[in-house]
Amino acid sequence: MTNDLTTQFNSVQTNIDQQSVLAQSSVSREMEEVKGAIFLAKQFPRNYFEAEKRILDACKRPSLAETSMYTYNRGSTKVEGPSIRLAEVLAQNWGNLSYGIQELEQRNGESVAKAYCWDLETNVRQEKTFTVKHSLKTKHGLKHLTDPRDIYEKVANDGARRVRACILSVIPGDVVEMAIEQCRQTLTGKSDKPLKDRVGAALNHFKEKYGVTQEMIEDRFGYAASSFSEFDLVQLTNIHNSLKDNMSTVEDWFNKDIGKQQSSGLATDFNKEQGEVKSDANTVPAEQG
Repeated sequence: MTNDLTTQFNSVQTNIDQQSVLAQSSVSREMEEVKGAIFLAKQFPRNYFEAEKRILDACKRPSLAETSMYTYNRGSTKVEGPSIRLAEVLAQNWGNLSYGIQELEQRNGESVAKAYCWDLETNVRQEKTFTVKHSLKTKHGLKHLTDPRDIYEKVANDGARRVRACILSVIPGDVVEMAIEQCRQTLTGKSDKPLKDRVGAALNHFKEKYGVTQEMIEDRFGYAASSFSEFDLVQLTNIHNSLKDNMSTVEDWFNKDIGKQQSSGLATDFNKEQGEVKSDANTVPAEQG
């Protein structure tokens, strides 16, 4: 009897020790991930000018501008502010932010969760702890949720507003106001297209009008078109104006040999395919006896 109790005690103690080791390992891993994120943020700090430019460029998209604000009536007062979608775009383009929703525990038909936003550079952190009931209001009354997926979606939906509030508390208010104003200009038609779209349109125009390929333009500037800035687009526009007014020629600006090499490769593939087609056409099938 004593031996049995001793065996059971040792077994329970072993399980506790294993759980403790797993818990410590999990905490240690999370700490290392946090340290790694902070280290990278310090090594690659945000460029405030570039971050603001990316935010403004994103707010020039009509699809974002149309969903950038929420509004509702509270009594006789109209309440409006940045939407969840706009807050996410701000966080993505501001950079070096860690944000999201974390479920802490489930108990008695409810979840305790935490929404947070953490600036890894400045160590400014906002978080909100809240409780989510595992139920939904329907036309037929209160529906209790038991499916893990339904519970996850309920927590995510209820936490989205808290995440938005955390993000807007961390990002400087003047940056948020700047984004809102740009979205308003986009909706009223007072804004240009995003930089990426304008660069793409310019590349297509050079190809169709002057036979200048993207590779030739990138060779001229020394880097990929995806890295072009407003200044690069201005330079490209100046080149276009010069060609349009016959003040210069394509050869003055671009190395046409790059275009020839590309064309030569395409021509070779085309001629090869044509030869295969002719060969097949000239082949006479054998008569069947």
